[in-house]
Amino acid sequence: MKTQYYTATSIDGYLADEDSSLDWLFQFGEIEEIEGVDDDYSQFIDQVGALAMGSTTYEWIVEHENLLEHPEKWSYEAPAWVFSTRELPAVEGADIHFVQGDVAPVHSDMVTAADGKNVWLVGGGDLVGQFHDQGLLDEIILSVAPVTLASGAPLLPRRITDPPLKLVNVEKQGDVFAVLTYEVQQSTES
Repeated sequence: MKTQYYTATSIDGYLADEDSSLDWLFQFGEIEEIEGVDDDYSQFIDQVGALAMGSTTYEWIVEHENLLEHPEKWSYEAPAWVFSTRELPAVEGADIHFVQGDVAPVHSDMVTAADGKNVWLVGGGDLVGQFHDQGLLDEIILSVAPVTLASGAPLLPRRITDPPLKLVNVEKQGDVFAVLTYEVQQSTES
């Protein structure tokens, strides 16, 4: 069981542009049609038993997929935890837990729900950083797109240098993505 941050990013480390848009990512057409992406995502999602996301990510998904009018489009079978200090609309029929505060006790609940499968940290970067700060992040899987955004929502707004991440895999998907998988090394300092 691993807690994984799996996301797409620009070369310069942004998840979304300064307008919270992902148009830069969708310019490549249907992502699933890029060589290797569909198989990679299918293999990844089959191993996910629980997922977490921040309120901005959740709101983007709800709006982008028009989930309040079409809740059947909710694409996650695993239970989801949404971290927010605000009241957010629920997607009818989806297994969603709205939470706030410290990520550690919520992570424990997620691990229990995942029942041996992985926990996916969907985003955003600051939420993932909170998991990292608690020593709860095991792996970072980045699909790096061939664009730079110069500003926007940062990939992971944390300084992680000691110990550094350990590169464990590199994969090319079509002529678009370089998929980099990093193992998060836990500090041995007390």
